[in-house]
Amino acid sequence: MSNDKYASIRLENQLCFPLYACSKEIIRKYKPFLDKLDLTYTQYITMMVLWEEQELSVKELGNKLMLDSGTLTPLLKKLERKGYVTRARSSADERNLIVSITPVGMALRDQALSVPACMSKCVNLNPEEAAQLYALLHKVIDGLSE
Repeated sequence: MSNDKYASIRLENQLCFPLYACSKEIIRKYKPFLDKLDLTYTQYITMMVLWEEQELSVKELGNKLMLDSGTLTPLLKKLERKGYVTRARSSADERNLIVSITPVGMALRDQALSVPACMSKCVNLNPEEAAQLYALLHKVIDGLSE
C-alpha cells in the first residue's frame, strides 16, 4: 500500500506546524524578558499598541492585535488592575469602550526598550532575512484575512 495518498496529511508537509511551533518558541523566549516587566506576551503587544496610540476603542485595539473582545476584556482588566490602562465609555457613543494608557503604563515603555534587542539575539536571522520573513508572514496573514 502506497503512502503517497497520505502525503498531504503528514506533519512534515504542513506549513501550519512550523508556524505554530515557531510562534510558541518565540513567545517562550520572550517570557524571561517580559517577566521583568510583569507582562504576558499578549499584554506586551497590547501595551506596544497603547504606547503608540495612547487611546483607542477596544474594537480598534482588537483589530490591530487580531484579538476578539473575549480575549481582550480579561487582559485589559488585568492591565487596569496594574495601573497601566484605564477603560471608560466613550462620551460620544456609550457603546464604545475606550482604553487609555496611564502615566504608569507610559513609564513602562522605557523599561521595555531592551526587549527587542534581547529577542533579536535569540532569533538566528540577519536583518535582511528577518525583513523577508516579516513580509512573507504578512502576505500569509493578508491572504487569510480576505
